[in-house]
Amino acid sequence: MRLALLASVAMTTDAAAQKRGEPPITATTQASGGAIEPARAALRLEHADLAIDVLPTAYALHGVATLTLRTSAPQTELQIDLDRNLPVTAIHIDGKPLNPAAWRNPEGRLLITLPRPLQAGDRVVAEIAYGGTPHVAVRAPWDDGLVWATTPGEKKPWIATTAEGYGCDLFWPCLDFPQGEPALVDLHITVPAGLKAPSNGKLLRVETRADDRTTWHWRATSPNPYDVALNIGPYQELTATYKSRFGNSFPLHYWYLPGREAKARALFAEFAPTVDFYESVIGPFPWGDEKLGVVETPHMGMEHQTINAYGNNYRKTPSGFDEIFQHELGHEWFGNQLTAADWDDYWLHEGYTQYMQPLYGQWREGDARYAAMMDEFRRVIRNKAPIVSGKSRTEEAVYEEDKGGAGQDIYYKGAWVLHTLRYLIGDDNFFEVTRRIVYGRPDPRPGNFKPRFGTTPEYIGIVRQVTGEDLQWFFDVYLYAAELPELIEERAGDRLTLRWKAPGDRPFPLPLDVSIDGKVQKVPMPGGTATLTVPAAAHVVLDPDAHILRRAESVEALQRWAQQR
Repeated sequence: MRLALLASVAMTTDAAAQKRGEPPITATTQASGGAIEPARAALRLEHADLAIDVLPTAYALHGVATLTLRTSAPQTELQIDLDRNLPVTAIHIDGKPLNPAAWRNPEGRLLITLPRPLQAGDRVVAEIAYGGTPHVAVRAPWDDGLVWATTPGEKKPWIATTAEGYGCDLFWPCLDFPQGEPALVDLHITVPAGLKAPSNGKLLRVETRADDRTTWHWRATSPNPYDVALNIGPYQELTATYKSRFGNSFPLHYWYLPGREAKARALFAEFAPTVDFYESVIGPFPWGDEKLGVVETPHMGMEHQTINAYGNNYRKTPSGFDEIFQHELGHEWFGNQLTAADWDDYWLHEGYTQYMQPLYGQWREGDARYAAMMDEFRRVIRNKAPIVSGKSRTEEAVYEEDKGGAGQDIYYKGAWVLHTLRYLIGDDNFFEVTRRIVYGRPDPRPGNFKPRFGTTPEYIGIVRQVTGEDLQWFFDVYLYAAELPELIEERAGDRLTLRWKAPGDRPFPLPLDVSIDGKVQKVPMPGGTATLTVPAAAHVVLDPDAHILRRAESVEALQRWAQQR
């Protein structure tokens, strides 16, 4: 989630001590994903065991990362992403120490010369001791790093990490690309006395040290590299057990700041109905063997698997629910269970999760709420770049318009593409397509699916499989082109001619509803055109229920007016 929102979070920080944006990071550290060198792409992280000691008074952290890696190609050198602001002090390979001359980190990629070459299929265990002053976020979560805040009132440490944009290498040695996802993570987070450290997965134990500091041991399955999260504060906790419509039960947890219990309980009351919505329209909560967790953070929010960050300050909107909580929870399905194989496919995360908001509004209140929310989305679609480029891209190349990305369109336009697709193929097909891309099967039940990677071409293939139709033309226009299709209307006497004008003159045979004196008919558009006989005096409304994403001069005029204010 890097969605631009108007809400702000109440927090207190020491800006001078934080030195936001410092220490500076290299271009290598700032980049996440993109074209991956064959040697890096050959690595799979089977297990990351991370012991991290957080030192709030020094704005520092020290860690030991034990990475179990398997390679599908020969290797003489490991390439591990790590911000060079966290210098390495020791490395062991398969339990044996390396001479410091065997590693270097000139630009934010730790290069480790192996004591023996690896062959395809080999496994290696690298233990890396590191630490220092991590990069401090300027404005999390829209950029990334550590957030060193203090709580209102008592001014106790309140700390969080965000890493979606710049990547996991800001605070742990990792493979900073989507398929660098570790199959298993153990987190041992040591914090000062009186603080708690809720994190990903299941809590195995909390140990109190001789100096009264505590170490929190969490274990998580298959988190995205940027989902691994530190959250530290004097938290209080709400818990409950959720009984799923699929027959299983799992714990709900909310960690919140002291003094906010009434607001915290009101938000916590939204957990169960929101989960029930997602389970009813998509399928089982993917992490029922761990937990559904949320933690209050000194930044807006982020989809950290099973420990979603929440910093919306309990703000409601006309929708009647907390849209930050609901959005981040949606990423447990669209982002964490289904992970895009490349940043270029991240509309599968954000477009789908954004579309879940009006769907939830519809589920709660009916069609009027759904229509109102979709209209709000429509007004901010910009069409500056295609949602999907068809090539491997970095996170910033997707999210930043000035770097050629689609920016917020992966949210809002993505949601509208799904809205139009749902109209085209019908509800039954649409939700079966959705379940198949999320779970890899149409009949998900607890225990019969695993986390998976997905791509845009795979999604298009699933649509073809479910509908029996080749709808490549639909996606070529809506995903792979920036401009919207335009509907040209011509009336002459009793003849109404409709014609689609698609970007690049692409084929676009999208049918649409036409209301003639209040009677609606669905008009096929083979070849992108149709001619109807309509009484000259008839009142005609095209697409009366706004099912179709198309160019609208009224929206463009509103956007120009807003820019000139």
